[in-house]
Amino acid sequence: MLAGDAGEGDVIQVVSRAFDVLRCFEGHEARLGNLEISNRCGLPRSTVSRLTHTLTRMGQLVYLPRDQKYRIGPSAVAMSASMMKGAQLRSMIRHRLQEVAEQLPGTVGFVVPDRFHLVYLLYARSASALGLHEGTGSRISMASTAAGAAYTAALQPEVGDAFIAEMEREAPEAAKILKPRIEANRQSLRERGYVVACGLWSPHINGLAVPIWSPQYQTFVVITIGLLSAMYEEQRLHAEVAPLMLELGRSLGNLVEGAEGDVFNNRISRKPVAMAVHNNNKPVNSEGVNELEAGTRRARPARSLRAGDGRR
Repeated sequence: MLAGDAGEGDVIQVVSRAFDVLRCFEGHEARLGNLEISNRCGLPRSTVSRLTHTLTRMGQLVYLPRDQKYRIGPSAVAMSASMMKGAQLRSMIRHRLQEVAEQLPGTVGFVVPDRFHLVYLLYARSASALGLHEGTGSRISMASTAAGAAYTAALQPEVGDAFIAEMEREAPEAAKILKPRIEANRQSLRERGYVVACGLWSPHINGLAVPIWSPQYQTFVVITIGLLSAMYEEQRLHAEVAPLMLELGRSLGNLVEGAEGDVFNNRISRKPVAMAVHNNNKPVNSEGVNELEAGTRRARPARSLRAGDGRR
């Protein structure tokens, strides 16, 4: 369509307004409601409500039912390699990743979901690391990695099933890999607190991953490690790698849970991540409120996963 064709201006205007909404979150305030966003953007509240609804479904924003406000979401984080906010916290997380990396010849990563992929936000490896050299900003498959298996297994079953159904429509080849393994992954997470994937991403790489609940974004981030399968067969992953990764999960879980404000700091991204939407089936006055807000107002947030025992 040419610039002068009908409809082009409308499309550009919608994109521009969406960016205006996201820019409102720059500054000290980590949480904003539709009225506050409307006042800052100069847009009608009904327009803001539609935009925040769409941005939330895309993972750019996260709706906080307790506060009835929004904050920047994990997909907005995933597009930037310089997403971590706060040098001290960043250093602490990297230091703990490095502690594990020095004991195992693999790459240890801290990843977040981005649609049907995950993105490395931080990583560590020792000088003796072999076989896997992902770095900050690298994108990995949700379907064929230990990190993706752990993330989808940690989602509440109805949310995970809906996510896989969407994957079947939009990425059917990936869904064929993930769907047959989801129940076994959930069982492993319940019983052990972690998930392994052997030879899925590459016949030469075995992986183990632990999901961590992020209160900031109301979804899971994942710590993961990839090791040469010739050195670390599945039995050795369980015996030697799992204890270190579970302890790392507990340590980083405490850091992420105790962080104030935005742990991650960026603004623009791509497409949705699966969000745990809880509908309490109670009527809500929805004037100036979008569909997600009307369906998620409840005092208690979604339960987290305890990394040590896999329970929700």
